Amino acid sequence: MSDPAPSPRSLAEALRARDDASLAVLLRSRPDLITPVPTDLTQLATRAGTRASVVRALERLDRFALQTAEALAVAADPAPYGELLGLMAGDGGDPAVEGALPRAVALLREQALIWGDDDRLRLVRTARELLTPTPQHPSPTGLGPTVREATAGMSPGRIQEIVAAAGLPSTHDAVSAVTALTGLFGDRRRMSALLAGAPAESLDVLNRLVWGPPYGQVTADPAPRLRWLLDRGLLLPTTPGTVVLPREVALHLRAGRAHRATEPLPPAVEAAAAHRPQVVDATAAAEAYTALATVEELLKDWDEGGPAVLRAGGLSVRDLKRTAVALDVAEPVAAFWVELAYAAGLLASDGEADERYAATPAYDEWLEQAPDLRWAQLAQAWLTATRTAGVVGGRDAKDRTLSALGPGLDRSAAPEVRHRVLTLLAGLPEGAAPSPESVLARLRWERPLRGPQKEAGDDPRGQLAEWTLAEAERLGVTGRGALSAHGRALLGLPETKGHAREAEPTGPGDKLPVHHHRTPAAAPLSPPEQATASAAAARLLAPLLPEPLDHVLLQADLTAVAPGPLRRPLAEMLGVLADVESKGGATVYRFTPGSVRRALDSGQAASDLHAFLTAHSRTPVPQPLTYLIDDVARKHGHLRVGAASSYVRCDDEAVLNEILADKRAAGLRLRRLAPTVLAAQADPATLLDGLRGMGFAPAAESAEGDVLITRALAHRTPPRTAPEPVPDGPPMPDATLLSAAIRAIRAGDMASTTPRKSSPPAGGELPRTSSAETLATMQAAVLTGEALWIGYVNAEGAASQRVIAPIRVEGGFVTAYDHTADEVRTYPLHRVTGVAELADD
Repeated sequence: MSDPAPSPRSLAEALRARDDASLAVLLRSRPDLITPVPTDLTQLATRAGTRASVVRALERLDRFALQTAEALAVAADPAPYGELLGLMAGDGGDPAVEGALPRAVALLREQALIWGDDDRLRLVRTARELLTPTPQHPSPTGLGPTVREATAGMSPGRIQEIVAAAGLPSTHDAVSAVTALTGLFGDRRRMSALLAGAPAESLDVLNRLVWGPPYGQVTADPAPRLRWLLDRGLLLPTTPGTVVLPREVALHLRAGRAHRATEPLPPAVEAAAAHRPQVVDATAAAEAYTALATVEELLKDWDEGGPAVLRAGGLSVRDLKRTAVALDVAEPVAAFWVELAYAAGLLASDGEADERYAATPAYDEWLEQAPDLRWAQLAQAWLTATRTAGVVGGRDAKDRTLSALGPGLDRSAAPEVRHRVLTLLAGLPEGAAPSPESVLARLRWERPLRGPQKEAGDDPRGQLAEWTLAEAERLGVTGRGALSAHGRALLGLPETKGHAREAEPTGPGDKLPVHHHRTPAAAPLSPPEQATASAAAARLLAPLLPEPLDHVLLQADLTAVAPGPLRRPLAEMLGVLADVESKGGATVYRFTPGSVRRALDSGQAASDLHAFLTAHSRTPVPQPLTYLIDDVARKHGHLRVGAASSYVRCDDEAVLNEILADKRAAGLRLRRLAPTVLAAQADPATLLDGLRGMGFAPAAESAEGDVLITRALAHRTPPRTAPEPVPDGPPMPDATLLSAAIRAIRAGDMASTTPRKSSPPAGGELPRTSSAETLATMQAAVLTGEALWIGYVNAEGAASQRVIAPIRVEGGFVTAYDHTADEVRTYPLHRVTGVAELADD
């Protein structure tokens, strides 16, 4: 029978024992570790222990895995699995914790946050430092320092007094006294006997400190209830006026639990309402069509050049208000539509000297597509965009207002949160709308708040989730709060046939796979997968969208009712000939003299307007509308305005006399040049507006005397690409990159692990090592406690060989006990020319 493999002595050795599949899982979950690719496994282990990487890994743990790491931070180092289980489940045990703990340990080991066998679990040193409690940063567990740590600065005499008061025999030194006191506090039977004799008031003090914070204030002359605790070491002084509850005492009072409440299972996403799937899909399709109409209306409103770009970028508050009024929505909703059009590449700044926002050439291409494809493009842009309209109106770090289309709106976690929220909705039965509170609770379990965010109550992911639920409904991804069939397809999920998706458990009774918390939902799709998912979503949406109509209903009150969406040529012509009066399931257009004149100005003749209305109305053309068109056409062009400063000419002298006699013409400063010509001290545009305001219908003419046809010229930006999302850290590597990276790391490791063990030669030179290898070897020695042989060049250029025992490596320096000088020294790493392990004696 072969001997079992020895326990790894360092994280590098633990990684070296992994197979390629396990390394791939690590690198996929922590992509910062291969940016750039490490030279070998020692460097990979070093990088996995850096503060930035560990912080990022801890932030991506679920609540139970994080609680497990926090328990290991207050456990012995190394800690056996049994001790960890006791800290998580307590003396009484907890079946749910016992069932979930192996999964959490496997996850932490998989992410290289812990290493070692189950009998010697070691938390990565940086993670232990981050999670270990200090007075400035209390542990989430609420536990204080150990007895040994709390008594480090206490006099030996005082320690002996505490030992005696606790009923322990005196010892010959402080170390053994602290050991005896630690053993007492860790013994359940003896601690129970000690506390049985405590005054009730003293027990009240302990109960107030037991779940943290463990620190309290005392006066120079403590009250009897405090004196009893201080005499027996149940409270230990830390600084003048401050005492702490030792960790061992707190664990006894907690029945061994590190946390007041462990959460081994994710909270269920609860359904708040249930609807028929057909109703959900129909409602979502109606919202999707409204979304298309809103984006079209927005860009049509900006067709001749939209609002000016602020000097700092973005829309002004006034322009956002105007846009909101034009779209008949609230300002935050208007910001959403503006940002959506920008994210889809349909809107951008024109880049001219007088910079303005306008539609891009891609907008014209988008208009030519089928409605389902246009919606899929908008929905996919929303799902992957990092720009977040919800923060518009807020303040940035410099207390500047965040404006729509301006800088500072990117939230790199937004795509992941959107995808996760929609996936949680997909886990419910079809037609079920979730309770928003349960969705937020689930997300907080999957990514709990830590540090300053938790203390400040700041929950950015919760805000993103709330915005996601509202925006998904507005865009038509969901209907009545439930995920639609085309919304499910947009995520790349398979279609369902009347049953809930079973790919993911949502309740406490469900069993979760080991890797569930690493990838709690299917990861956001790659670009090819996004294209496939968008096509599938469009295919499901297409039958639900209303067919465009080729007719309207003309009414005698000079209105036209469009009972549904109109075909584009009809909608465009009607938009010129009439004004939109109301929107909704049916759009109401109103004909006015101004709207008819607008159609005539665009080059249409009265006969053309009559023929258009006759061809597209399901009802007879009302006589008042016919009279309106003929009356405006009869006056249209009767007066001619041209450029002198400007002039008016008319064959009917009586009309010109009427104009001159009108008091409203005083501002135009008209004078007669000839019986049929008036000159004005105003530009042609002002003269046209003034005469129209007086009730006339003048037409502009060219220098040749021809009537000018005025059409709104569509203003387009130069070709623009949609804004690139800001990634949330390094991108997840694909299979090809992972395979190549692992091969390179394995090859480098094989070259770097050639044994280099020799005693320092009397006059020989130390073999040189690279900076990365020197750093990795130093950090490994810190973990193992081994001594190293180094070559060192001081500031004067003198070279020497030294034997050191590294204590700490940070900031480009190694602090170590120098056996040669018999003292603790700090050496700059860049002056270490080489490093090797000492030979075995």
